[in-house]
Amino acid sequence: MHSDMRIAVCSFFNDTLRLRYNMSKIKVRTPFFETSVKNYIFGDSVLEFAKKADEAAVKYDVDVLFISPYTEIRRIRENCPNLIILAPYMDTLYPGRGMADVWPEAIKAAGADGVVINHCERPMTLTAIKKTIDRANELDLLTFACADTISEAEAIAHFHPDILNPEPTELIGTGNASNMDYVMEAIQAIAAIDHNILVEQAAGITTAQQIYDFIMAGSAAAGSASGILNSPDPYGLLDEMIYHVKKAREDLIKRAK
Repeated sequence: MHSDMRIAVCSFFNDTLRLRYNMSKIKVRTPFFETSVKNYIFGDSVLEFAKKADEAAVKYDVDVLFISPYTEIRRIRENCPNLIILAPYMDTLYPGRGMADVWPEAIKAAGADGVVINHCERPMTLTAIKKTIDRANELDLLTFACADTISEAEAIAHFHPDILNPEPTELIGTGNASNMDYVMEAIQAIAAIDHNILVEQAAGITTAQQIYDFIMAGSAAAGSASGILNSPDPYGLLDEMIYHVKKAREDLIKRAK
């Protein structure tokens, strides 16, 4: 497609999205909780898990970010109005020729509020990370970036994502969470570059107490996926973790008085 025509089509499409979906970047309240299903479950099981997260979000008045498989974004959006839904990845193409890409406008139209960038299962170059953040911002999609190390987190912080999750790859899915020294160092390093970035901890979390402890230590959020879905009672642990976000919020308010 000719570049001028491509720009015109994209502009028209984005204007249509704004009119249809009242498009603006969602504001996340802190502390919040984040979860996903990865490749542990699919189909109706994903929807049932999302419904449990949606119920807990309402029960405890906590913002819950839910990373959804592409195939379930619309169904979750239609059935779980309280979740903040993230797509697990997107490409940066514009309308026109192409196939088998994840089109940003398409995930937005399906109901996604944001996108995950540079997860260890889909690593990206710094150039691609910046391009994806910029493209997401064009559509007011929330940007949730991951980093393997503190140095990578610092580099990504210069691109100003909305959320940064500095989780060591070697801890993901292991049941071993980051130690508090790492957590504090990561928070301070990112804040020194852009204090508006929300910093989350998620790798290796398996208990509700860890959720509470990370938030009390200064994280804007904490999350779990493998830890929940591999537990004997996934729905019960999901509810307990979201409750502990509420508990941390209340205790932070008390501590500030």
